[in-house]
Amino acid sequence: MTSRHLRSPQGIVYFCTIITICSLYAAQPIQPVFQSEFGLSQFQAILFTTLIMTPLGIAPLIYGFLLESFSAKILVRGAVLLLGSLEILFALSDNYLSLLVIRCLQGLLIPAILTSLMSYVALTSEPHEVQQSIGIYISSTIMGGFLGRFLSGLFTDLFGWRFFFFVLGGLLLLAFFLLGRLTRDVSLHYARPSRKDVGVLLGSKNTIWLYLTIFCIFFSFAALMNFLPFRLKELNSSFTESGIGVIYLGYSMGIVASLNVRMIIKFFGNEIRAAKCGILIFAAGTLLFLVTDPVLLFAAMFVFCFGMFMVHALLSGYVNTLVAKNKSLANGFYISFYYTGGSLGSVLPGYAYAEYGWNGFLAVLLVVLIFAWFCIWKLGTAQHMK
Repeated sequence: MTSRHLRSPQGIVYFCTIITICSLYAAQPIQPVFQSEFGLSQFQAILFTTLIMTPLGIAPLIYGFLLESFSAKILVRGAVLLLGSLEILFALSDNYLSLLVIRCLQGLLIPAILTSLMSYVALTSEPHEVQQSIGIYISSTIMGGFLGRFLSGLFTDLFGWRFFFFVLGGLLLLAFFLLGRLTRDVSLHYARPSRKDVGVLLGSKNTIWLYLTIFCIFFSFAALMNFLPFRLKELNSSFTESGIGVIYLGYSMGIVASLNVRMIIKFFGNEIRAAKCGILIFAAGTLLFLVTDPVLLFAAMFVFCFGMFMVHALLSGYVNTLVAKNKSLANGFYISFYYTGGSLGSVLPGYAYAEYGWNGFLAVLLVVLIFAWFCIWKLGTAQHMK
């Protein structure tokens, strides 16, 4: 991103989005490093990712009561300043408990930042540019997911694990000052869910099957992403952190999927058929991780990520066509099911990994994906019956 882009309001927002997502995933590829340095169990090491992701599952449903009609600019600047300060504290800490507390606090800040940034993009774009602007925003989150993992691994090999967290802290402080240049502001109008509205959404055969599908999809995705570094170290103890980071290059397929979602729908005829195919591609990518050759694992990540983001790009838009009103609440539930699946997926399949090994771990993920395919089939059936 050039200095010219950083001077534009939306360029600043996209930059902040990338750095925030980097912060979310920076610890993931180097969890084996934490395990070794602090003498942790595998479960203790994965908490660095699980604890920061958990608030993302509940934030869309509770933040409305706390942040209704709040200034997006003020909120995001304050949260970014705190997140940057916490990144620097994380890099300076040498106690496992204090590191976990810092990650928990970061997890509470990140949902507020991302929601504020997305709202700013949507509400300050011209009506005919909203879809394109949100598409770029989603691409920014994907780019942040890759860069956070890749650069964390690379810098850990070059300078030790603390260096990248110092860099993130500095970049977030830079983002704080850049956000001060935003001349326009918007108020955040969160949906306050009523029991009736919640009952309608979760009681509908349309939305509940979609929510269960995306829960299963991100459950499986987060599980493999979280435990893959341990698998790579298991295959070869000399596997470097930068090598682990390179494996995540397949994450870039998310940009390809999200920017071509209209073409994908047109090719398959509708969202349901396309999502079914996406789940099959995702499952095929999961099976490919049975191989032990690093080159093939690198290729498997591209298939795996394309399938996942194909489904995510399809369903994140499709949910808005299933509800006539309360679209913000419907999207809030989508995000909640998505990240709740990711939070649980980053922990629970680890028990299968510990008990039955990598193949048993993959078998659990495939069972979850079979259920996801069943859910999308049920959604298609419900649509045909309308």
